[in-house]
Amino acid sequence: MAAPAETKFHTSGFIRLTRPQLIGTLGGLLLALLVAALDQTVVGTAEPRIIASLSGFDRYPWVATAYMLSMTVSVPIFAKLSDIYGRKWFFMGGLIVFVGASALCGASGDMPLPLDGMNQLILFRGIQGIGAGTLFGLTFTIVGDVFSPVERGKYQGIFAAMWGLASIFGPTLGGFLTDHYSWRAVFYVNLPVGLIAAIAIWLEFPSFHPQGVRRKIDYAGVLTLTLCLVPLLLALTWVTDYGWESSRVESLLAFSALMLVVFLYAETKAAEPVIPLALFQNRIIAVCDLASFVLGMGMFGIIMYLPLFMQGVMGVSATQSGSLLTPMMMGAVVGSILAGQFASRTGKYKILAVGGSTLVALSMILFARMTGDTTRAEVVRDMIVAGFGLGLLQPVYTLAVQNSAPREHMGAATASVQFFRSIGSTMGISIFGSVMLTIYHRDFADQVPRGTPQIALTPFSNPLMLEHIRPQLEAGFGRYPGGLDLLKLLLANVRVALLHGIHAIFVAGAIIMCGAIVLNAILREVRLKSKMHVEPETG
Repeated sequence: MAAPAETKFHTSGFIRLTRPQLIGTLGGLLLALLVAALDQTVVGTAEPRIIASLSGFDRYPWVATAYMLSMTVSVPIFAKLSDIYGRKWFFMGGLIVFVGASALCGASGDMPLPLDGMNQLILFRGIQGIGAGTLFGLTFTIVGDVFSPVERGKYQGIFAAMWGLASIFGPTLGGFLTDHYSWRAVFYVNLPVGLIAAIAIWLEFPSFHPQGVRRKIDYAGVLTLTLCLVPLLLALTWVTDYGWESSRVESLLAFSALMLVVFLYAETKAAEPVIPLALFQNRIIAVCDLASFVLGMGMFGIIMYLPLFMQGVMGVSATQSGSLLTPMMMGAVVGSILAGQFASRTGKYKILAVGGSTLVALSMILFARMTGDTTRAEVVRDMIVAGFGLGLLQPVYTLAVQNSAPREHMGAATASVQFFRSIGSTMGISIFGSVMLTIYHRDFADQVPRGTPQIALTPFSNPLMLEHIRPQLEAGFGRYPGGLDLLKLLLANVRVALLHGIHAIFVAGAIIMCGAIVLNAILREVRLKSKMHVEPETG
């Protein structure tokens, strides 16, 4: 990619871009990240309509599970392949797969396939997840290729802020498209945006491959990693339904552990391992990946249960609980932008890591202090603290890893941060969900009056459904003398038992995030470099 001497470049990373190339590349990357991030939140609002249309209530969790499984597995695999063969065509391929699968998701149920509509959607969501994993794995890596470490901060902050904005507006957009058009529009909206992103990347982002890299795919690593992650994620997804002691969960976890051993062995023998184990000999990368795992487990696991507190304990509607999350996401957007600017101006990141994790730990303590009398203003305050702390943390680990990783492993190292965060959040959701439900069922049962028929207690096994079926409950309990008083007592017990369960996971989250502070305190800081241009080969 030799250029005339008079060419004016606007970046000083491994890949130098002219101004038009920079504008086209950043625009394409931002649009691609926007549609991929939106797809994680926009579909949730439309799911009830999807289930009603495709008659798939018994399989509704798989719409999200198929996407999550394929996305998590894809992140490290395609990031490593891009280290060997270059970023552009893998990114373009991931974008095409994502957009194509979006079109197929929108057409689910209308195609003459030997699958019913719900199974079609599940299949296409799995394919869509492969594209999304490729985009997530490569977007931040390309930013690392284009900019020197000291420049990356502000751009990584902007990309992290884009993720936060997608989290804020995704549910609202999904509801608007579903109500005014169709649930299919939730998927079709990805097509024009994805097409513009693909054209921008195709025209302006140069094709290249790193110098001196042996071109050999680690087939054994890809296979064993997949066989390790899929059972693990399935087990963590099913644990809230079947419990840790079920044979289904235990067998999946055992098989996953066996495949992990085989995977580690395969990586020691591979010429180009999909996850180079040598990376973890670098203390900065090892600490960042572990801290990302802890952050995902402690913070993202807890975020899933904040709406449950607001709906089940405070009594707000689902729509209101969604809007109450907005201050936290706005805090994350502001924190990400400020963190990026600070890192770019000072070349430092450790203070952001320590400060951000301290704020998140403080927010966990504030969440743990919430009671049934907590006001909405207090919840908003606590969420702003959590969001701002999370925003400060979001760009840090990617910056630190990219500043420390060897050039030939940039993709794998960058993807490792997202990979460990994803695994941590999945584990956090499942473990905290299991703890919360165990405490809820125990405390609820302790307060049930003696002689209450078991059939009357069945609806209370799912506290989130109570508001939706309250008229039926009142009609049913009202048929018997004293039935409405018993219903009132049981509903009060639900609120107290739910508060106890959620309080326990907030306390656990605070402890975990205090561990994150310790990890960030021992994180070694290497000042971000201002220039590191290495001319790559074209190809």
